Amino acid sequence: MGKIELLSPAGNIDCFYAAMAAGADAVYAGGPRFGARAYAGNFTEEEFIEAIGYAHLFDKKLYMTLNTLMKEDELAEFSDYFRPYYEAGLDGVIVQDIGLIRLLRREFPLLPVHASTQMALTGVYGAKYLKHMGAERIVPARELSLKEIKKIHDNVDIEIEVFIHGAMCYCYSGMCLMSSFLGGRSGNRGRCAGPCRQPYGKDGKYLLSMKDLCSIELLPEIIDAGACSLKIEGRMKSPEYVSGVTGIYRKYLDQYYEKGRDGFKVSKKDLETLVNLYSRSGLNTGYFKKHNGYDMVTIERGSYSTSKPKDFKIEKKQLGIKGEIKVHVGEPLELKVKYENFEACLKGGLVEEAAKQAMGEEALRKQLYKTGNTDFYFEDFVYDIEGSAFVPVKQLNELRRQVLQILREEILSGYQRIM
Repeated sequence: MGKIELLSPAGNIDCFYAAMAAGADAVYAGGPRFGARAYAGNFTEEEFIEAIGYAHLFDKKLYMTLNTLMKEDELAEFSDYFRPYYEAGLDGVIVQDIGLIRLLRREFPLLPVHASTQMALTGVYGAKYLKHMGAERIVPARELSLKEIKKIHDNVDIEIEVFIHGAMCYCYSGMCLMSSFLGGRSGNRGRCAGPCRQPYGKDGKYLLSMKDLCSIELLPEIIDAGACSLKIEGRMKSPEYVSGVTGIYRKYLDQYYEKGRDGFKVSKKDLETLVNLYSRSGLNTGYFKKHNGYDMVTIERGSYSTSKPKDFKIEKKQLGIKGEIKVHVGEPLELKVKYENFEACLKGGLVEEAAKQAMGEEALRKQLYKTGNTDFYFEDFVYDIEGSAFVPVKQLNELRRQVLQILREEILSGYQRIM
């Protein structure tokens, strides 16, 4: 059995870093246009390209949501908009529009395409059709049972990504027209007004508001059904939510690998944590084992549980690297950095004779270890010093900054595409 991907949402760059730190194998996020969550923070082009590189440094993946229905003029503009992400090494796109799939296969042939859950794929024939169109992965309708997912897996050689946690739509697989009819805002264009979350009838019951999905206790069965990717919903949610939910699912996915089905057991405390991070009137296991049910809907609305962990901080991970600096009076300053098989080396200006106090290892270390908000930190350093040397701090800092950027580009060069 290959590695099962844990896929987390990111509505903005902070959520992306939170997901990475919590153990996500991949993240899905929207760029400035064409995503089905227009009211999420979303990413700027610069942030998204930076995030692609960051994910690849840690051997993770980043997918872009392009899951709105497209207009003709948008398709005409799409290639120019999308090219920078493709060239930066984007790992895949999640698509609803058939026309966009055709365009992607024609103009960006190396890009993996995932068929969005909003395509309402419910069976073998739909999966075969999408495979024929060039999709590498499908995200089936959320209304499918485990048996129905397994039937697709057994009959079609295609990756299957399954939603395992988060908000549920009342309509079939999110293909809702109610928002358009009632409020002039289309969910299929990323602007859902949430009419299913409103009260209806004389008694004001919440007849269309689904409870949130939580399938953590079903992970072994979902994996057995053929899921290769486990997807957490929540591009409108906070970094605290993304971090908390990702961390708990990471814990139990790892437990499953370590102990197997017989040793798989979810604690009551972790279930309570999931409820408290965010839930609508409690959680339920969706359609995996039942066709429908009164208890899947909030009805009385009930309580919206949401809490933020105390002392939560968004942590940006860094790669540990090794460094070596050559400081010989009268020769160019030289700084080398290395990560696994990747190496970068850069020379600076001539090292001067110290007029007063020479610069030793301690002074060099103080400056060199200030990697700040970069993607790296020094695990080890070798100092080669000759003579009573002096190096201006500004020069040392600039050399460090440049050589780390060169190392980053060297590591990421294998992911990038040239059109």
